[in-house]
Amino acid sequence: MDVCSDFLKLLEIIMLAWKYILPAAAVGGAAMGWIWSDSDPFASEKTRAASIQVEDKNVALDKRLKELPSRKSIFEHLQSNREFDVLVIGGGATGAGIAVDAQTRGLSTALVEMDDFSSGTSSRSTKLIHGGVRYLQSAILKLDIEQYRMVKEALFERYHLLKVAPHLSSVLPIMLPIYSLWQVPYFYLGIKMYDFVAGKRQLKSSYYISKQKALDLFPLLKKDSLYGALIYYDGQHNDARMNIALILTAIRYGAQCANHVEVVDLLKKTDPDGVTKVCGAKVRDCLTGHQWEIRAKSVVNATGAFCDQIRLMDNPKADLLVVPSQGVHIVLPSYYSPSSTGLLDPSTSDGRVIFFLPWLNMTLAGTTDSPCSITDKPAPAEADVDFILKEIRGYLTPDISVRRGDVMSAWAGLRPLVRDPSKKDTASLARNHIIEVSPSGLVTIAGKDKWKITALRIITELSHLCFFVFHVENGQRIVAWPKRLWIK
Repeated sequence: MDVCSDFLKLLEIIMLAWKYILPAAAVGGAAMGWIWSDSDPFASEKTRAASIQVEDKNVALDKRLKELPSRKSIFEHLQSNREFDVLVIGGGATGAGIAVDAQTRGLSTALVEMDDFSSGTSSRSTKLIHGGVRYLQSAILKLDIEQYRMVKEALFERYHLLKVAPHLSSVLPIMLPIYSLWQVPYFYLGIKMYDFVAGKRQLKSSYYISKQKALDLFPLLKKDSLYGALIYYDGQHNDARMNIALILTAIRYGAQCANHVEVVDLLKKTDPDGVTKVCGAKVRDCLTGHQWEIRAKSVVNATGAFCDQIRLMDNPKADLLVVPSQGVHIVLPSYYSPSSTGLLDPSTSDGRVIFFLPWLNMTLAGTTDSPCSITDKPAPAEADVDFILKEIRGYLTPDISVRRGDVMSAWAGLRPLVRDPSKKDTASLARNHIIEVSPSGLVTIAGKDKWKITALRIITELSHLCFFVFHVENGQRIVAWPKRLWIK
């Protein structure tokens, strides 16, 4: 048995036991069963997904379209009288991932996006594919098993996304500078725990470097009180291109995906039992104004921060699900950071973290977390830009003055924090994501971080959706994402 896997299982059992004060005997018995189980956190979901399979669909997974269809051709399919198995609303990371997954499982899929693909939050991330070091820290200190599981799952999916899209992603070393002696063992154990949680899917092992090596690697780093640094590894990707690649992959397998198509209303019908069900959407071409109907057996709302707009079309009395938060990033000249190493500030003045990363021959810094209103075109607040500049000044040598004029660009993205409507306490926010199915069958997927729920993460979510959404009939089975499928 893999030592790392054993360690992870014991850690999770201990955290559960501590939190819920389980009897010692129960803990021992549960621990034995947990240790010898599969270490894959998605094992049960993958088993369920593989247990349903469609064989009579016209989608051949080994035959991709050699040429992409024209927009005219896609519109002809969308405006035909056919009924799709799935209609996805939203062309961001979540919607694109669902489209790929549904189409390659043998489900005829349509997707509409009111703006450009990846024009929203999915293109305004920190460009990292990571599990979240600070979430792991919080999980351990607060014995929060849910945050621990979230980090564990995200690290599993980090590995898979780097594997299926190597042309759009890479492994990035990130430096954690240490300015207090007590931080050496504290951060070292924390980063090693991050490695342990990744298990066999660890990218590279973290390690400690001396003060001189840290300065050689990052010459602009502040020297005063510097003891050394830790180097750990996470993934970096081009979020917008990854999103577009997912859309194109879905189209090549037969999905009909169109941007600048807005949903103006949901279609409903009454089933034989007298229950009103969502059966599609009325849409409008934003370029021509033409309106038509798209019918589908299932409708998935993957519009991120805008998901409540679609939910209110379904039920005008529905409680709001999203609590928006704005994250701001800035871009500085390349000389502010090494070309191949990032930097993490683990504790800003307000308790958050700041990343300082190389990006497209520039330096990317962020992010913030500020309450905001929902808008189509979020703009970075000057206070957020100043906050980022202030924090990174604390890690750079005083010989370099980071000026406001050095900011070459800035952007803001809406982080769709969600309330779980199944909980009585409306202040209880989901840390990662939730799936809500309304009485009429509208499926809403919303989450905190679009790229923590990676394309492959959506596979496991669809394994749940398949059972109560995708109307699988007469023993037909839905094919799981094949191993030969790659993001193109």
